Amino acid sequence: MADHYRAPGWFTRNVANRAVAGLTRAGVSVLGSRVLEVRGRSSGEPRRTPVNLLTLDGRQYLVSARGHGQWVRNVRAAGGDLALLRGRGRTRYLASEVAPDDSVDVLRAYLARWKAEVGAFFEGVGPNSSDEQIRRIAPRHPVFALTPR
Repeated sequence: MADHYRAPGWFTRNVANRAVAGLTRAGVSVLGSRVLEVRGRSSGEPRRTPVNLLTLDGRQYLVSARGHGQWVRNVRAAGGDLALLRGRGRTRYLASEVAPDDSVDVLRAYLARWKAEVGAFFEGVGPNSSDEQIRRIAPRHPVFALTPR
């Protein structure tokens, strides 16, 4: 399951992601959007991608709807060191990966907020699915708890 990843299509890559990233860089958060900045694991250069920042019970989380993609691999390789950008603001975090069995509540809240946007990547599982159904797909959707630095 660690290899599970659904690459974005042309429209998402070239239009949607760029639009959300542009708005976020301008300081306009689209439903909690941020631009994730993390050191590339091969190049060492900063890599940026739009993400949805989830706040649940006073904690902040990042969820990879598409699976174990590049930003997930880079966060792991960087030891969890990352920054979230919004406008001119930059907040540094330490990201700790949440075990799949412990991520059910986070995934449920993420789906409740963004199912219309990301539901296609969750194999029919939604915010009203049982814990068992969410736990089944959890290994395919890495979750990171964020601690401000």
